[in-house]
Amino acid sequence: MPSLIRFLMTIGLICGAIYGAMFALVMYVEPTKREMTERVPTDKINPVRQEVQPAASDSIDENASQ
Repeated sequence: MPSLIRFLMTIGLICGAIYGAMFALVMYVEPTKREMTERVPTDKINPVRQEVQPAASDSIDENASQ
């Protein structure tokens, strides 16, 4: 049983250290704020539509079924 308690205490201390480091980062580190721009290609805004031509086999099948 003492090995289980030692294991849980070790895990607790590691978790506490990680939590403390994250808390310190949140409290003491200030990110630099700056304006950001990104160019969007016109292909993504207005895509070029291409008309689909029916295949030759489609017109043969339509005539055969009529």
